[in-house]
Amino acid sequence: MSEVIIHEDENFERALKRFKKKCEKAGILSDLRKHRHYEKPSERRKRKMNAAVRKNRRTRSG
Repeated sequence: MSEVIIHEDENFERALKRFKKKCEKAGILSDLRKHRHYEKPSERRKRKMNAAVRKNRRTRSG
């Protein structure tokens, strides 16, 4: 559970930005998207394999 304490001299937009950054760092939104629909084990393996291929491609060319 992420929470942000708003200080007296802080405006709402800045606190909201800090909250969004904290949620992104904790991986809450990505976890929510991941669990939105059921993913078959074969689809999960395929997605992870494709991610590994992309990561390898990036490290070799970089």
